[in-house]
Amino acid sequence: MSRPTFGGGDLPAVFPDWSPYQDLESAARAYLRDPEVALEALGGVLRGASVLGFTLERFVNEVNGVWQEVAVCDGSRLILWHGEDIPPDDGPAGSMTSSLRVVPVSTVTEVGCRRRLNRMPSGGVRVDSIDVYLLLSSLDEGLPADEVAGAPRHDALRFGKTFDDGGAGQIARLEEFARLVASVLGRPTL
Repeated sequence: MSRPTFGGGDLPAVFPDWSPYQDLESAARAYLRDPEVALEALGGVLRGASVLGFTLERFVNEVNGVWQEVAVCDGSRLILWHGEDIPPDDGPAGSMTSSLRVVPVSTVTEVGCRRRLNRMPSGGVRVDSIDVYLLLSSLDEGLPADEVAGAPRHDALRFGKTFDDGGAGQIARLEEFARLVASVLGRPTL
Protein backbone atom coordinates (compact mmCIF):
# COMPACT_ATOMS: atom_id res chain seq x y z
CA MET A 1 0.00 0.00 0.00
CA SER A 2 1.31 3.47 -0.85
CA ARG A 3 0.16 7.09 -0.91
CA PRO A 4 1.01 10.02 -3.22
CA THR A 5 3.89 12.19 -2.03
CA PHE A 6 4.77 15.88 -1.92
CA GLY A 7 7.32 15.54 -4.70
CA GLY A 8 5.34 13.00 -6.73
CA GLY A 9 5.66 9.24 -6.79
CA ASP A 10 4.52 6.89 -4.09
CA LEU A 11 5.20 6.85 -0.37
CA PRO A 12 5.02 3.58 1.56
CA ALA A 13 2.20 3.49 4.12
CA VAL A 14 4.64 1.99 6.65
CA PHE A 15 7.67 4.18 7.31
CA PRO A 16 11.20 3.13 8.22
CA ASP A 17 12.06 2.94 11.92
CA TRP A 18 14.02 5.96 13.21
CA SER A 19 14.51 4.63 16.75
CA PRO A 20 17.93 2.95 16.20
CA TYR A 21 19.46 6.31 15.21
CA GLN A 22 20.87 8.24 18.18
CA ASP A 23 21.61 11.44 16.27
CA LEU A 24 18.90 13.74 14.94
CA GLU A 25 20.23 14.05 11.41
CA SER A 26 20.43 10.29 10.78
CA ALA A 27 17.01 9.68 12.31
CA ALA A 28 15.41 12.49 10.28
CA ARG A 29 17.00 11.27 7.04
CA ALA A 30 15.79 7.72 7.70
CA TYR A 31 12.22 8.66 8.66
CA LEU A 32 11.01 12.02 7.38
CA ARG A 33 9.92 12.58 3.82
CA ASP A 34 11.41 16.09 3.84
CA PRO A 35 14.47 15.85 6.11
CA GLU A 36 16.31 18.73 4.41
CA VAL A 37 13.45 21.15 5.11
CA ALA A 38 13.20 20.02 8.76
CA LEU A 39 16.95 20.00 9.42
CA GLU A 40 17.46 23.44 7.88
CA ALA A 41 14.67 24.95 10.01
CA LEU A 42 15.88 23.24 13.20
CA GLY A 43 19.53 24.05 12.51
CA GLY A 44 18.74 27.74 12.22
CA VAL A 45 17.55 27.70 15.83
CA LEU A 46 19.89 25.11 17.33
CA ARG A 47 23.03 26.87 15.99
CA GLY A 48 25.37 24.26 17.44
CA ALA A 49 23.46 23.62 20.71
CA SER A 50 23.58 20.01 21.89
CA VAL A 51 20.55 17.90 21.08
CA LEU A 52 19.87 16.01 24.31
CA GLY A 53 16.85 14.13 22.94
CA PHE A 54 14.23 14.12 20.22
CA THR A 55 11.14 12.37 18.93
CA LEU A 56 9.78 12.12 15.39
CA GLU A 57 6.30 11.56 14.00
CA ARG A 58 4.94 11.09 10.50
CA PHE A 59 1.63 9.93 9.11
CA VAL A 60 -0.49 10.16 6.01
CA ASN A 61 -4.06 11.41 6.20
CA GLU A 62 -6.63 11.24 3.44
CA VAL A 63 -7.17 15.02 3.21
CA ASN A 64 -3.77 16.70 3.48
CA GLY A 65 -1.34 13.94 2.62
CA VAL A 66 1.86 13.74 4.68
CA TRP A 67 2.09 15.26 8.17
CA GLN A 68 5.57 15.31 9.82
CA GLU A 69 6.82 16.50 13.19
CA VAL A 70 10.13 16.73 15.05
CA ALA A 71 10.45 17.71 18.71
CA VAL A 72 13.95 18.42 20.04
CA CYS A 73 15.12 19.22 23.59
CA ASP A 74 18.44 21.00 24.08
CA GLY A 75 18.09 21.29 27.86
CA SER A 76 16.61 24.78 27.94
CA ARG A 77 14.27 24.76 24.92
CA LEU A 78 11.86 22.55 23.06
CA ILE A 79 12.24 23.16 19.34
CA LEU A 80 9.32 21.86 17.32
CA TRP A 81 9.21 21.56 13.55
CA HIS A 82 6.03 20.63 11.72
CA GLY A 83 5.59 20.02 8.00
CA GLU A 84 2.30 19.28 6.32
CA ASP A 85 1.06 18.96 2.76
CA ILE A 86 -1.46 21.58 1.68
CA PRO A 87 -4.78 20.17 0.41
CA PRO A 88 -5.13 20.36 -3.39
CA ASP A 89 -7.86 23.03 -3.16
CA ASP A 90 -5.70 25.32 -0.99
CA GLY A 91 -2.64 25.73 -3.19
CA PRO A 92 -0.64 24.47 -6.15
CA ALA A 93 0.05 20.75 -6.38
CA GLY A 94 3.05 19.77 -4.28
CA SER A 95 2.74 22.66 -1.77
CA MET A 96 3.46 22.14 1.89
CA THR A 97 3.79 24.19 5.06
CA SER A 98 6.88 24.24 7.26
CA SER A 99 6.53 25.71 10.73
CA LEU A 100 8.82 26.11 13.67
CA ARG A 101 7.99 26.76 17.32
CA VAL A 102 10.43 27.32 20.17
CA VAL A 103 9.17 26.77 23.71
CA PRO A 104 11.37 27.47 26.74
CA VAL A 105 11.49 24.37 28.97
CA SER A 106 10.74 26.75 31.85
CA THR A 107 7.17 27.08 30.50
CA VAL A 108 6.52 23.32 30.84
CA THR A 109 4.54 22.95 34.07
CA GLU A 110 3.78 19.24 33.92
CA VAL A 111 4.91 16.12 32.06
CA GLY A 112 2.50 13.22 31.82
CA CYS A 113 3.09 9.76 30.42
CA ARG A 114 0.52 6.99 30.07
CA ARG A 115 1.57 3.53 28.91
CA ARG A 116 -0.88 0.81 27.85
CA LEU A 117 0.51 -2.57 28.88
CA ASN A 118 -0.40 -5.98 27.50
CA ARG A 119 0.24 -9.11 29.55
CA MET A 120 1.63 -11.78 27.26
CA PRO A 121 0.77 -15.51 27.53
CA SER A 122 4.35 -16.05 28.71
CA GLY A 123 3.64 -13.80 31.72
CA GLY A 124 5.77 -10.93 30.45
CA VAL A 125 4.43 -7.44 29.87
CA ARG A 126 4.67 -5.53 26.58
CA VAL A 127 4.09 -1.80 26.22
CA ASP A 128 1.48 -1.49 23.44
CA SER A 129 1.27 2.30 23.37
CA ILE A 130 2.45 5.47 25.02
CA ASP A 131 0.83 8.88 25.24
CA VAL A 132 2.90 11.82 26.45
CA TYR A 133 1.76 15.34 27.19
CA LEU A 134 3.70 18.44 28.15
CA LEU A 135 1.43 21.00 29.80
CA LEU A 136 2.56 24.58 29.16
CA SER A 137 1.97 27.75 31.13
CA SER A 138 0.70 29.49 27.96
CA LEU A 139 -3.03 29.46 27.23
CA ASP A 140 -4.63 27.55 24.38
CA GLU A 141 -5.83 30.16 21.89
CA GLY A 142 -7.92 27.77 19.81
CA LEU A 143 -10.81 26.70 22.03
CA PRO A 144 -13.50 24.79 20.12
CA ALA A 145 -16.63 26.82 19.29
CA ASP A 146 -18.88 24.41 21.19
CA GLU A 147 -16.86 24.77 24.42
CA VAL A 148 -18.52 26.91 27.08
CA ALA A 149 -16.64 30.08 27.90
CA GLY A 150 -15.12 29.78 31.34
CA ALA A 151 -11.76 29.01 32.78
CA PRO A 152 -8.95 29.26 30.24
CA ARG A 153 -7.29 26.03 29.18
CA HIS A 154 -3.51 25.66 29.13
CA ASP A 155 -1.68 24.80 25.95
CA ALA A 156 -0.23 21.30 25.73
CA LEU A 157 2.10 19.40 23.44
CA ARG A 158 1.00 15.81 22.80
CA PHE A 159 2.94 12.88 21.40
CA GLY A 160 1.97 9.25 20.95
CA LYS A 161 3.29 5.95 19.64
CA THR A 162 1.76 2.49 19.41
CA PHE A 163 3.19 -0.96 18.91
CA ASP A 164 1.53 -1.08 15.46
CA ASP A 165 2.50 2.50 14.55
CA GLY A 166 6.17 2.89 15.45
CA GLY A 167 6.93 -0.31 17.32
CA ALA A 168 8.72 -0.97 20.59
CA GLY A 169 11.78 1.10 19.65
CA GLN A 170 9.83 4.30 18.97
CA ILE A 171 7.71 3.76 22.09
CA ALA A 172 10.91 3.51 24.15
CA ARG A 173 12.42 6.59 22.50
CA LEU A 174 9.27 8.66 23.17
CA GLU A 175 9.31 7.57 26.81
CA GLU A 176 13.01 8.50 26.96
CA PHE A 177 12.14 11.95 25.53
CA ALA A 178 9.42 12.46 28.17
CA ARG A 179 11.85 11.50 30.95
CA LEU A 180 14.46 13.90 29.57
CA VAL A 181 12.04 16.85 29.56
CA ALA A 182 10.82 15.92 33.05
CA SER A 183 14.41 15.75 34.29
CA VAL A 184 15.24 19.31 33.22
CA LEU A 185 12.10 20.94 34.63
CA GLY A 186 12.92 23.39 37.38
CA ARG A 187 16.68 23.14 36.92
CA PRO A 188 18.59 26.37 36.46
CA THR A 189 19.78 26.90 32.91
CA LEU A 190 23.44 27.58 32.14
